[in-house]
Amino acid sequence: MKKITPFLWFNDQAEEAMNFYVSIFKNSKITMLRRYGKEGPGPEGSVMTGSFVLEGQEFMALNGGPHFKFTPAISLFVDCKTQAEVDELWDRLSAGGAPNPCGWVQDKFGLSWQIIPTALGELLGDKSPAKSGAVMKAMMGMHKISIKGLQEAYNAA
Repeated sequence: MKKITPFLWFNDQAEEAMNFYVSIFKNSKITMLRRYGKEGPGPEGSVMTGSFVLEGQEFMALNGGPHFKFTPAISLFVDCKTQAEVDELWDRLSAGGAPNPCGWVQDKFGLSWQIIPTALGELLGDKSPAKSGAVMKAMMGMHKISIKGLQEAYNAA
């Protein structure tokens, strides 16, 4: 295990969430499941904790009950090389969840993701304030980020 590992608290959906996430990202797998015994406190046989890896990043998950909820104050940033990757991840993660502005999406478990094309950072980093400002303005008007839309704003400035 790495020194620092994100730890995700679920009410009672940790196993479902882990299966969902590893089905979406390549190079991903569940690495460990610990189940409650008859002593509880969760239902016998249900997942207490689990570990999983998404694209080389380790995570832990807990079925801890309804005490805490996810907020957008913590999100998972996903760097996407192509529009096809943005589209696929956006569509799969938003299923049953909620799209949000500027490339953010909340999945069906309430976890927030930023599905961001690499091109956004490159265009925002342009030395021309007019070009980078036009890209920022375009991005602020988007939910799912369109690389073509960003490039059009860049070229028009």
